[in-house]
Amino acid sequence: MTGRPRPAIAELPAYRPGRSAAAAEADHGISDAIKLASNEIPFGPLPSVAGAIASGIEHVNLYADHRATALREDIATAMGVDVAQVTVGNGSVGLLQQFALTYCDRGDEVAMCWPSFEAYPVFAMLVEAEQVRVPLRAETFDLDALAAAVTPNTKIVFIANPNNPTGTVVGTDEVEVFLDRVPSTCLVVLDEAYAEFVTDPAVTDTTRLLDVHDNLVITRTFSKAHGLAGLRVGYAIGHPDVIAMVDRTLVPFAVNELGQRAARASLAASDEMRQRVGDVVVERRRVADALGAEGWTVADAQANFVWLPVGDVAADVAVQLERRGVVTRAFPDVGIRVTIGDPVANDRFLAALADCDITPR
Repeated sequence: MTGRPRPAIAELPAYRPGRSAAAAEADHGISDAIKLASNEIPFGPLPSVAGAIASGIEHVNLYADHRATALREDIATAMGVDVAQVTVGNGSVGLLQQFALTYCDRGDEVAMCWPSFEAYPVFAMLVEAEQVRVPLRAETFDLDALAAAVTPNTKIVFIANPNNPTGTVVGTDEVEVFLDRVPSTCLVVLDEAYAEFVTDPAVTDTTRLLDVHDNLVITRTFSKAHGLAGLRVGYAIGHPDVIAMVDRTLVPFAVNELGQRAARASLAASDEMRQRVGDVVVERRRVADALGAEGWTVADAQANFVWLPVGDVAADVAVQLERRGVVTRAFPDVGIRVTIGDPVANDRFLAALADCDITPR
């Protein structure tokens, strides 16, 4: 082996992104495949956002503002918090890694329900922390069991709400009860990457919890609802001391100039963004209803995807869908996550699934 990597890194699994349509076409000898594997929104940037990106091209020879100061200020205003409570990173996933690097050491514990976002275990392994995985209950985070699993060694708890890949949510009151049960020495990272798509009335504004729980951090992203996945901008809101500490692990100039400009423009066009989100929610409901009419048991989807709990045939069904030109995200032996696309793409998925050799379950 060239060089001497840390043993933890040598054993670290690489993050596995959703397969591309081109890869499926090459593998199966097909054309015109569509990708519904990575929870990308089916729209390009809003006109004002595209303009902000274009106007920034002339500045790409210069380093961006490392702290993304103006963007932090805009986020603070939009979220109704103090700017000292806001940090910005390379997508919310970059911030999740920063929290692991900042707070965890070898032998510490990182707790989560499972299955959930695939990056959580990777970041725990990166810092050589022990993973504590608690099973989901009815495809949803079991916060009661998760709280019981927290020990004095638990440095971070990750809560995905909505959960990825199942799309289910826990109510804000449940989150508050959980926070009351865990010690203040445990950082609770509430991962709200899909918050804008939530319609369940039990989920309300979680920023109010920051006033009484200094160990709570809320992460969000511009990748999903704002449609800026390719520019990699995320943010976190928490206690100023936590934000100041995690800023120490921010890679220099992690958020580029175009990303900062686009994110600020998208915040300024929030009404247009929410209209697009509303269109996705309408399609999500239509797809879920169509699946239910075919006999599928579909979890209450609250993100921009639906979840098929097909268990040990997940990989096989995903391949069958690919052969029919629809690329989804298989979680082997668990289920299949399907991004909500535009109506044409969604109809292709429904037709392809109906043509697969599987009985609805």
